[in-house]
Amino acid sequence: MHIFYPTGLVLAMLVPMLAVSDFEPVNSWSYKKNPTCVDIPEDLRLCYTVGYHSMRLPNLLEHETMAEVKQQAGSWVPLVHKGCHPSTQVLLCSLFAPVCLDTAIYPCRRLCEAVQDGCMPIMEAFGFPWPSMLNCSKFPEGEVCIDTNDTTANTSVISVCPPCDDDMSLDAILEHMCASEFTIKAKIKEVRKENNDKKVILQKSKAVRLGNLKKEALKKMVLYLRNGEACNCQQLDSLGSMNLLMGRKVGKRYLLTGIHKWDKSKEFKKTIRRHKCPNTDFQFK
Repeated sequence: MHIFYPTGLVLAMLVPMLAVSDFEPVNSWSYKKNPTCVDIPEDLRLCYTVGYHSMRLPNLLEHETMAEVKQQAGSWVPLVHKGCHPSTQVLLCSLFAPVCLDTAIYPCRRLCEAVQDGCMPIMEAFGFPWPSMLNCSKFPEGEVCIDTNDTTANTSVISVCPPCDDDMSLDAILEHMCASEFTIKAKIKEVRKENNDKKVILQKSKAVRLGNLKKEALKKMVLYLRNGEACNCQQLDSLGSMNLLMGRKVGKRYLLTGIHKWDKSKEFKKTIRRHKCPNTDFQFK
């Protein structure tokens, strides 16, 4: 028996269909620690709009406090914004913010595999492997589990390099910025092809948010757009234009994780400079 769980549907409507004796949970450790039912707070951006209003603590990722859930979930919001699969939010929130039921209900394996097919190329473009927390083989196949009617990946987004998707609201840009390790304002001097990547040489770089990097790193910073040769990045075609660039260090390289045209409006500049990111040290691990 499966729970079909389309985005926007209140899961409570399906509670009468559940029979706890129908299955053995994959891992019900958290439900043996006196779990509590709490409202999903508005600032838990990943799951506030998922379609139900209450969640269990501890959750299915061993987070015991809401502060920990918020900290760990924040870095996943940009992946949902990328639209790599319509059920990405459902999969993530079934683990970060499990619905309040007497028994742990895990995502179905086919749901996990469908999201993986759509989103793994996006994550690889950012230098992240598919995380162990989303190892699809550990989720149930024929038991009660959370599923959706849509298991088709949105492959159209791959035509544009994921870091180059500039069709974002200001809120989405801020969340993307906070999920990256550093953010700079810079003009692009030159773009070269290097193997399957694009090598981005900068000029006039200025720190916006450096994280653990030192200012000296900006002087010789070169960014790489992973697998950039196979997709389009319109922003890199406008040499000399000012851009907001985001990235992270992987090994000895600085990978480009986001690039947006610099908005000269006072509102944009003021918001970018004054925005304070929460402590999101968890990065798609």
